[in-house]
Amino acid sequence: MLSNLVAGGDRLLVLALILPVASLMLAFVLGGRHAERIALATLPIGLAVAVAIAAAVLHGDAPLHTDLGGWAPPLGVALRADGLSAIMLLTTAVVMVAVGLFARADFQVPPGTTESRAPFAFWTLLLALWAALNAVFLGEDLFNLYVALELLTFAAIPLVCLDGRAQTLAAALRYLVFALLGSVLYLLGAALLYGAYGTLDIGQLAARIGGDPLEPAALIAAALMTAGLLAKTALFPVHLWLPPAHAGAPAAASALLSALAVKASFFLILRIWFDVMPELLAQMAAQVLAALGAAAILFGGVLALRQARLKMLIAYSTIAQIGYLFLIFPLVASPETAPLAELRNAPGAWTGGALQLVSHACAKAAMFMAAGLIAASLGHDRIRDLGGIGRALPMTLFAFGIAGMSLMGLPPSGGFMAKWLLLLAAMQCGQWWWMLVILAGGLLTGAYLYRVLATALSTQGPSPVLVKPVDRSREWVVLGLALISVLLGLVPLSSFSLIQIGRDVSGIGVGLP
Repeated sequence: MLSNLVAGGDRLLVLALILPVASLMLAFVLGGRHAERIALATLPIGLAVAVAIAAAVLHGDAPLHTDLGGWAPPLGVALRADGLSAIMLLTTAVVMVAVGLFARADFQVPPGTTESRAPFAFWTLLLALWAALNAVFLGEDLFNLYVALELLTFAAIPLVCLDGRAQTLAAALRYLVFALLGSVLYLLGAALLYGAYGTLDIGQLAARIGGDPLEPAALIAAALMTAGLLAKTALFPVHLWLPPAHAGAPAAASALLSALAVKASFFLILRIWFDVMPELLAQMAAQVLAALGAAAILFGGVLALRQARLKMLIAYSTIAQIGYLFLIFPLVASPETAPLAELRNAPGAWTGGALQLVSHACAKAAMFMAAGLIAASLGHDRIRDLGGIGRALPMTLFAFGIAGMSLMGLPPSGGFMAKWLLLLAAMQCGQWWWMLVILAGGLLTGAYLYRVLATALSTQGPSPVLVKPVDRSREWVVLGLALISVLLGLVPLSSFSLIQIGRDVSGIGVGLP
């Protein structure tokens, strides 16, 4: 059966794109209550497709690849799924299923009506966001990746302002400004690469950049595209759009935005530096990217400590946790880490970064949805007024706490394994300053989580009055995602060989063989 999956891998890649797009078009045609039903029916099928792609890549021990319509690049468009792409497709599908189940209570069409604006918009945007994410993770052409990024942007922004209030509209417009600025810079870089090398296919670009004398246009293009993608990723100091976007967004939308949307642009930064032009990843450029990540870890953690609202605390926590991802660059690029690649099952920066991507997606989605349940049940999310919520909503607070445990990097969570691998890589290559940043970030995370948990678990005073009962099934969804983020830390390192399939890091960093 697995052999058949590998043989039909090209069809699986096409199906991963067609499924959400076809469902989106069907939802538009049928409208009304059908949009929700179509989306909920598509979610488990999409999860099965993602599992099949990951199984095919793992069993075949090689990336899946297909040329759409049989036309090879540069005339045609190629799709490719390596180990990291497969993991991101699977993570996206898991989070999408959880968010879809969670959102049913908030975005159901009211009884007695055939259609309502907010539910129809949410379910169609959910499918559009999923299609865009899959296109980013599978795309091999830089221009088509630009199109996927634009689809992602214009699916994510309306989710921020579904309620139509002036505050959320202003936040959505700010998001739009940063996103469009990022798109312009990315497109300028892609145009420079096309002018210099005559192709935008990633495989062909890598061969031509690596084989020819380095064109100045390549360095300028890398800088422009990276700057544009950083704005979309909300890395410090171009993070200003993210906290306001979360402030008034529905809990389900915040979960999608924090767990998945910002990861797509980071994924493309990885592809530019490690797949298109690894020769340009000198220590200077890598140190600059990591310095911005370190600033995000410290800045986001300090500001999270100062927030009065639970949702804003989680939003600034997202900024901090994104910063850890950028520590990959100097650790993988360092020549001192190369000896680790010769060790069997050696832990490395690349594996740690991939684990951070996945564990953060699950943990942060769980935390935003838990915060949404708390805010809905109390009528507010003011941290100082959360006293006793642990007695009223024990399962919700437990899920919030164990998801936060993963963000802190406490064992045995996936966040702990990710940060431990990054610490080991930093120690191996002698870059001790990143070790200090990782440890300081963990302490800051513990401090702002303590603020919430200490207040919520307080036994002083009466139990809070819930203005709205909480559906137990929604609590189970939140708890399930939080547990995934923890259980990732219990998976043996040898099981993460999928991450390394299709990715040669032996010359530039650490990894599993």
